[in-house]
Amino acid sequence: MDFIEDIRLVDGPVLWVAWAAAAAGAAYLLWKSGRRHTPGATAVVVGSALLLGAGLVAGVHLLLIYVLSVFPEELPWETLAWSVPGVAALLFWLLRLHGIWGRRPFLAAIPGPVLPVVHRIRATAVATAALLGVLLLSAVQINAYFGLNHTVSDLTGTAVARIPVLEDALRKQPGGAAAVPLAEWTAPNGLPPDGTVRKATIPGTASGFQSRDAYIYFPPAYRGTPRPALPVLVLFSGQPGAPADWLTGGALRSRMDRFAADHGGVAPIAVVVDPNGSASGNTLCMDSRIAKADTFLSRDVPDWIRATLDVDADPHQWAVGGFSYGATCAMEMVTRHPEVYSAALAFSSEKEPSLAKERRKTIDASFGGDTAAFEAQTPLRLMQERRYEGNAVYFGAGERDPEFIEYMALLAGAARRAGFAVEDHRIANAGHSWEAASRGMPGGLDFLAQRWGIKR
Repeated sequence: MDFIEDIRLVDGPVLWVAWAAAAAGAAYLLWKSGRRHTPGATAVVVGSALLLGAGLVAGVHLLLIYVLSVFPEELPWETLAWSVPGVAALLFWLLRLHGIWGRRPFLAAIPGPVLPVVHRIRATAVATAALLGVLLLSAVQINAYFGLNHTVSDLTGTAVARIPVLEDALRKQPGGAAAVPLAEWTAPNGLPPDGTVRKATIPGTASGFQSRDAYIYFPPAYRGTPRPALPVLVLFSGQPGAPADWLTGGALRSRMDRFAADHGGVAPIAVVVDPNGSASGNTLCMDSRIAKADTFLSRDVPDWIRATLDVDADPHQWAVGGFSYGATCAMEMVTRHPEVYSAALAFSSEKEPSLAKERRKTIDASFGGDTAAFEAQTPLRLMQERRYEGNAVYFGAGERDPEFIEYMALLAGAARRAGFAVEDHRIANAGHSWEAASRGMPGGLDFLAQRWGIKR
């Protein structure tokens, strides 16, 4: 079973099989649908199917964005492009089914035994397998673009499901020895080579908010005796999504382990928190009609971390970060609550929180149409009104993500004018995907290490 769970989905044999299945499936559907046409006529049919498929994809996309408000931002064009072959194949499949079942009345096609029916069922099965071959390639390529599920275990969630619940040995011990300030701590012999990941439920004591499990990364230094008082990095995932996305698409454990290996076992304690309560939820990370998410993230989460873990309580040693929606949330926290989170890592942040592409829908749903109440909590407005000397933000966005590069430039400029120490970077060969966060994290950790006094 471990072998199956470790199979990679974004490259290697799975990708080759997907291409082969798509080529065979497309060839079969084209052959059966266009065998009576000349090559020129077949090309016209194929081109028409692709154009019709592109139109259907674009129409559904616009419906989801502007009518149903399923997504607040437009989907990357690469994912839409890879949807077109699947839709075109679906059209050819329907045409093939018409050829199998629609030429003659069903019963009239049976001269005696059931053999013609068996032939039709078999032809339908073959056509369906051909369609699934094309759909497989579309699914593999879309998944590869987003960079979320790298292996079978990522897709099924089995690896994340095996993460143990936070045990007493990793909690702050009542009456135990206080953690040593990091500047005074010396790494003992025998530290484990890798960090540890656990899960825990953070109660919404002040907010009443019910979140999904948080995931906590402990660096090797946390297993030492005595423990150092480590910095804290609170992280949020995208939306729709889940905290576990930072472990799969964000490759958080490997990124943190690599940083710790370069710094004598020291790295921040990373706490991946859920600000939404469900995969489809969107609280905007605000206190609004939807939920008291801001109170949860700015009070309940820090209170729980300080009471439960051996960490440095100095806000200068605390940062917040995220990808996409999570980056927007991080910008909200660092601008609203600089006394709690003094720095942020913002990978592919939106320019402001949103429920829908149309701003009015967001304001109506969250604040009953009160634009002033909504804008009073947005990072751009806060950075116009406040000063943030001593605080810092690290921005990153994929170089193939022009819309969010524009957002990054807008936010970075506002942050600099407001007094933040700022770095902004384009992540090479990445779009609006987890690759931007995963590959941007090492630079973000180095940025924070300078603030935190973590040395190699």
